[in-house]
Amino acid sequence: MKKYIVLLVLLLLLLPMFFFSGKEEEKKPSKPVLRVGSECDYVPNSWETLTPTEFNFPIVNHAGYYADGYDIHIAKLVASQLDYALEVRKIAWNDLLPSLNRGEIDVIFSSMLDTEERRVIAAFSDPYEVRKTEYGIIVESVSPYITAKALSDFRGAKIIGEKGTKLDDVIVQIPGVVHLKPVDTIQGMVDAVAGGKADGAVIDIDTGHFYEIINTNLTLIKFSDDKGFQLGFRGVCAGVRKGDRELLHRINLALSVIELSERQKIMDAVNSRMATTLR
Repeated sequence: MKKYIVLLVLLLLLLPMFFFSGKEEEKKPSKPVLRVGSECDYVPNSWETLTPTEFNFPIVNHAGYYADGYDIHIAKLVASQLDYALEVRKIAWNDLLPSLNRGEIDVIFSSMLDTEERRVIAAFSDPYEVRKTEYGIIVESVSPYITAKALSDFRGAKIIGEKGTKLDDVIVQIPGVVHLKPVDTIQGMVDAVAGGKADGAVIDIDTGHFYEIINTNLTLIKFSDDKGFQLGFRGVCAGVRKGDRELLHRINLALSVIELSERQKIMDAVNSRMATTLR
């Protein structure tokens, strides 16, 4: 009888262990989340679409929309290296840094340049673009400025940029320029040129080349080093809060293993998808 009582006691003691062991298995923690902020309005670096594909990602704060583009896929590779789940949030350009510093996102992947002004309020990774950022001016193919070789050739031209970006800031480097009020998006700049409201728009070479491909009525004017814009930054970087040194270090390590050839493949692929979408 005593033997049965002992067995019963042991069974009662062991049952909670089996019970809680199963519960712990069920409650196994999921991956931490890397909350990425991006403008999602800057082809081919980031854009949004209503159609889900094997390439894009749901935008958590814009129901029914999906993010794609070079920035987004670099963010995906970084998140994978960190063993984090990727979460994409669409944020207007001028609210990206405030949102970062309010703690609403962890990192910016939105083709942001590490300008002197931005380095005051955020920390930036190593550049992750395919090649060094350069600026040109996109004009209509029938423009009188089509033969321009230097900034000085745009004297008297009406030039437009994007609000709150270096694309607008550098316009003052053009002698005798008519500096138009900046617009909120890259597409808005391009539309101003195509619609005859501006003679030209300052644009980075990769993005300008993309618009040149999809719109034969536009031409990108490029300059040699001594004839073009003086930019004063390292390039396109990821942005984190100034105190997030460990995250910045890990992002730089993740970026360091993405070979240039792989970056080029990503850019070629997103250019192809975006061109197909817009045609």
